[in-house]
Amino acid sequence: MLSSISVSSADDHKVIEEAMKGGFKGDTSLAKLASTGKASKEDIAKLKAYCESLVKAKPPVGDYASWKTKTEALVKAVVDLESGAADAPKAFEKAANCKACHEVHKPKKK
Repeated sequence: MLSSISVSSADDHKVIEEAMKGGFKGDTSLAKLASTGKASKEDIAKLKAYCESLVKAKPPVGDYASWKTKTEALVKAVVDLESGAADAPKAFEKAANCKACHEVHKPKKK
């Protein structure tokens, strides 16, 4: 059943942009810290919130099923980081493959 709350594509864009800037962009990003095993519990909590927001957003382009699969994999990987699983940083790094997501879901520059 679909939610009665409607989110506009502008809202989705804002959510995605905020998650990318706050969680994934740059060599000192939360994602980079997580994939190298250097993220604090607070970092992981912030990263989880960003990833959960991505699951709820609609992709600007591409198939929604693909988007859902990729973003849910991110959330699962962050949950594994929270639990302290030994292989969690590597699993997160694999789930956070920017190119794999951007190729199918990031609009092409005009």
